[in-house]
Amino acid sequence: MSVATRTDQQSPALDVADSHDLIRVHGARVNNLKDLSVEIPKRRLTVFTGVSGSGKSSLVFGTIAAESQRLINETYSAFVQGFMPALARPEVDVLEGLTTAIIVDQQRMGADPRSTVGTATDANAMLRILFSRLGQPHIGSPKAFSFNVASISGAGAVAFERGGKTVRERRSFSITGGMCPRCEGQGTVSDMDLAQLFDDAKSLAEGAILIPGYTVNSFWTVQIYMGAGFLDPDKPIARYTKKELQDFLHHEPVRVKVNGVNVTYEGLIPKIQKSILAKDRESLQPVMREFVDRAITFTTCPECDGTRLTEAARSSKIEGISIADACAMQISDLAGWVDGLSEPSAAPLLAALKQTLASFAEIGLGYLSLDRPSGTLSGGEAQRVKMIRQLGSSLTDVTYVFDEPTIGLHPHDVQRMNDLLLQLRDKGNTVLVVEHKPEAIAIADHVIDLGPGAGTAGGTVCFEGSVEGLRASSTITGRHLDDRAALKPSVRTPSGALAVRGASTHNLQDVDVDIPLGVLVVVTGVAGSGKSSLIHGSVSGRDGVVPVGQGVIRGSRRSNPATYTGLLDPIRKAFAKANGVKPALFSANSEGACPNCNGAGVIYTDLAMMAGVATTCEVCEGKRFAAPVLEYHFGGRDISEVLAMSVTEAGGFFGTGEAHTPAAHKILCQLADVGLGYLSLGQPLTTLSGGERQRLKLATHMAEKGGVYVLDEPTSGLHLADVEQLLGLLDQLVDAGKSVIIIEHHQAVMAHADWIIDLGPGAGHDGGRIVFEGTPTDLVAARCTLTGEHLAAYVGA
Repeated sequence: MSVATRTDQQSPALDVADSHDLIRVHGARVNNLKDLSVEIPKRRLTVFTGVSGSGKSSLVFGTIAAESQRLINETYSAFVQGFMPALARPEVDVLEGLTTAIIVDQQRMGADPRSTVGTATDANAMLRILFSRLGQPHIGSPKAFSFNVASISGAGAVAFERGGKTVRERRSFSITGGMCPRCEGQGTVSDMDLAQLFDDAKSLAEGAILIPGYTVNSFWTVQIYMGAGFLDPDKPIARYTKKELQDFLHHEPVRVKVNGVNVTYEGLIPKIQKSILAKDRESLQPVMREFVDRAITFTTCPECDGTRLTEAARSSKIEGISIADACAMQISDLAGWVDGLSEPSAAPLLAALKQTLASFAEIGLGYLSLDRPSGTLSGGEAQRVKMIRQLGSSLTDVTYVFDEPTIGLHPHDVQRMNDLLLQLRDKGNTVLVVEHKPEAIAIADHVIDLGPGAGTAGGTVCFEGSVEGLRASSTITGRHLDDRAALKPSVRTPSGALAVRGASTHNLQDVDVDIPLGVLVVVTGVAGSGKSSLIHGSVSGRDGVVPVGQGVIRGSRRSNPATYTGLLDPIRKAFAKANGVKPALFSANSEGACPNCNGAGVIYTDLAMMAGVATTCEVCEGKRFAAPVLEYHFGGRDISEVLAMSVTEAGGFFGTGEAHTPAAHKILCQLADVGLGYLSLGQPLTTLSGGERQRLKLATHMAEKGGVYVLDEPTSGLHLADVEQLLGLLDQLVDAGKSVIIIEHHQAVMAHADWIIDLGPGAGHDGGRIVFEGTPTDLVAARCTLTGEHLAAYVGA
């Protein structure tokens, strides 16, 4: 046996491997970044600050995280890369010291009707295995407890060659799934108001079908019903025989030939169910959402009672609890039930399930239930659900990238989130956080402040260093870091009240409350206390109420502020009237599009598994319009020059002179009021920051007619300086005679309120009650709730 000897030598001061302690970014030009260079320390918590639209997300997500993800994808074979999204290299000269990036952003989780908190976190998968092993009576594999798997069976004869002979055998198969056959695993069934689907006094040729998009000239909809041979297109629907009505409404899918084209004919109701109702409501176009709300009512499935599961799946139980009961429990209660199970044969599974459920409580989501649809989670809740996978991870030297992790958190919960971020850092990870809240900025090891302004006025580094250095700096963030909104010396007098009686949505416990009208009302409470349930469940659906939710703006690279707000319509009409041509010529998505790039402004070259290449169109030079269209002028400008204007410049252009267009000027004023005066009218929506999208949505809803505005966390994505402007806008609305109700956690908004309704005292079944009603001054004086304590500390009372 040989013994290895060690020769002691003096170690160098720093090993080469230990010298890579910085992420170096040089010459970044993504979106509005202006040749930006910065060095970020590894294994530290770095917070990126700056006004909304200053370039924080472009640097953190669009440059650092995007390049890390691209490099990881390139380690796979060309075959595998062919199935992955092709990512282009960010516009940056040098990127060094990157590690694997795990992105935890605010994107809403998939809003598939069958997606729940349990399916999104693997907790459901573990429960299904648990019940398939321990549930009595035993009904089958884990699939038997899945509401995404239908029960199917089949049989038939097969022929195959064996030993030179043809052998025929009868084969059969069956899969036992847990999907309720009535609602197909959705928990709800729909009932249609036929009067909203068609006018039975008319024939198909006269436009009897009332569904949006079902016009008489539409080949793929109405023309199929008219030409398939099942129905008389000139016969009023009211005179249809029983068989004709069955063929019109419920016919099974069948292939037919219409005008020489092979198409599928099916009844109107199954066609609507597949093309419209199978999609998440929020993903539908506004006109289609209105139709769904008007024509279709959703009720709890009477067969599964909303559990989504078959009777067999609900009959198998562990200690008297079925999988449906377990998923309906508050997660904190479910964790207690799982802790009480002791089965040696399932010990590893129980340990993993306990850890997952404990992570929910640790991250402040113990009030949720596993059967909660993931599409109903707020942006902040969705982000924290994604964090659950990371909490128990053994990985180190990973770069975690967070986008405002404190969104949707009560001040009481912010400290818990801070502890989790520090926990990830202390395991040897690099943590990059885009954040606006001073409480979250305070824990940073390193701060990078971008600005000085937004859009073209931003994109540079204004400050690098410690939090104390930022506080002493002259940047916008530094000046506002210690800002504290003062309590109002006097509050407005209500003009009336909106009565809510017996509210019991979700965790609300038979709540009665009178919400004052004609004033600024803020609804507060810890996350999960029932704020959204109260307002969206009992107020938002009423006549004259304009709800502004947290839903993200959806839009492609062809969408821009002009198209999203409806501003382009009056502009196109003004151009058309001034030049005596059709308005469609002035749309890059219609007749006016450049024929070479189809109105995109760029030519996209697909390179299979390599990143696609976008080059500026040589014909229109990126202007998106055909050359003849650009010869038409209005007020001395062509349409491409108008779309290149900023909101402020366009406001002056359409406000006076020969280009005076009141309809366009009104929308531009709304955009300027929310602080988007710097945005270009034609800037693609895909390049806007979260705060810019939030304010764009706010400006659009401000144009809607209504006496009561309901805003759900309007400060999301807003810098401290932007919050001041938002408060000014809210004051304008109230002073104009409107009523404003805000669900909010930001203390500056609470302090500015005329009336506060505080829910609690806790989350889930520990909340759902009104714990305070009154003015902010009374709440601070009483300090009787968590909100009161934090607001008192904020205003220095």
